Amino acid sequence: MTEGVGAAHLGRIVRLPELGPPWAVTAALAAVTAVGVPTGVALTGGSVSVAGAVSLAQALTVLVLLRRRWPVLTLLASVAVVAAYRSASLVEVGWMWPATALYASTVMAGRAGWAAGIGVTYLAYAANWEATVAGHNLESVASLVGSEALWLAFVLATATAYRNWRRWQDELAARIRQSAHEQELDARRRRAEERVRIARELHDVVSHTLAVVGIHLNVALDTLESAPREARDALRVAQDVRGKAMADLGGLVDVLREGTTAGIDSPVPQLDGLAVLVEQVRTAGLDVTLDEAGDRRAVPAPVALAAYRVVQEALTNTIRHANATCAAVSLRYESDEVTVTVTDNGDGPVGPTDGGGHGIAGMRARVTALGGSFVAGPGDHRGFAVRAIIPVAGRR
Repeated sequence: MTEGVGAAHLGRIVRLPELGPPWAVTAALAAVTAVGVPTGVALTGGSVSVAGAVSLAQALTVLVLLRRRWPVLTLLASVAVVAAYRSASLVEVGWMWPATALYASTVMAGRAGWAAGIGVTYLAYAANWEATVAGHNLESVASLVGSEALWLAFVLATATAYRNWRRWQDELAARIRQSAHEQELDARRRRAEERVRIARELHDVVSHTLAVVGIHLNVALDTLESAPREARDALRVAQDVRGKAMADLGGLVDVLREGTTAGIDSPVPQLDGLAVLVEQVRTAGLDVTLDEAGDRRAVPAPVALAAYRVVQEALTNTIRHANATCAAVSLRYESDEVTVTVTDNGDGPVGPTDGGGHGIAGMRARVTALGGSFVAGPGDHRGFAVRAIIPVAGRR
C-alpha cells in the first residue's frame, strides 16, 4: 500500500487550497464591490453621492450576491444598471470596472463567451454614448473606451487563466486518485495471487511428507520381523519427517491466518541449495563468498525459502546492474531470527531502491510478510547492501 499512500499524499500536495466556502467567497466579492465602486469613482475623478456612486454600489452588491445562481443574467443586469446610471449622469466615470466581480464570476462559471460578447457589445454602446450624447471627439472616445476595453481584456484573461489552472489541478488530483485506486487494486490482486501460491505450497508440503512417510512405513512394515533395527530406523526417519512437515505447515498456516502473503515459490530451493546457487554465480564471473553461522536445519520452510530468495535476487541484481567483481553473502541462524546480508563492491543502485523495481519490492514483500525487516541501499564504503532480518515464527 505504500504506492497508494504516496499517491494520495502527492494528490494533497498538488491540490490548490480552496479560497473558502462558496458563501464566504460571495460575501467577500460583495464587500469589495460595495466599497470598491465608490472608491473607484472618487479615484477616477467622479463625484461620490448617495444617489449616484453609493446607490450604484448597492445595486451591484445585490447582483453579486445572486451571481452563483444566475451568472449571465446578473451580468446583463449589472451592465444595464451601470448604463442607466451613466445615461442619467448619476455617475460620471466607469463603464466596465464597476461590474468587474460579475464579469469574472461569469467566466469562472464557464460562460466566458457570454462575458466577452456582453463586454464587447457594451463597449460599442459606451463608445456611441460618449460620441453622440457626451459630445466627445474621436480621440477622447478612443481614450475613454480604450482604457475600459483594456480593463475588460485583463479581467477576462485573468479569470480564464485562473479557471484553467483550477481545472488542471482538479484533473491532476483526479488522475492521482485514480492511480492510487488502481495501485490498491493491483496490490489486492497480488495478495490474492500470493495466497493461492501459498495454498499450492501447502499441497506440495503435505504430498511430499505423506510420500516420504509412506515409504518409510512400508520399509518398517516389511522389516519389522526380519530386521527390527532397520524397522526402528525407518520409523524414526518417518517421525522426523513428520515433525519437520508439521513445523512447515504451521508456518504456512500462520501466514494465511494473519491475512498476509509469504511470497514463496517452491519447497525445493531452500537453504541447502545456497552452495549450488553461489557456485552458479561464480561461474558467471562474480567472486562470491558464503558465510553461514548457526544451525540452518532448525529454520522453518517459509523462513528458509524467504532467505534463499533474498540471496538469489540480491546476487541476480548484482550481476545485472552493479558492475561488481565480488560479493559477500552472510547468514546468521539464531534461535529466534535469521539474518541475511548480501553486499558487493559495485557501482551502487542504478535507479530507485525503495520499491522502485520488482526485485527489491519482491524481496521486501517476502520479508515483511513474515514479520521481518528489510533494508536495501548503498553500502558503508561503496557498492550496494541488502539486509533482511526474518523472525522464526513462534520463537521470538
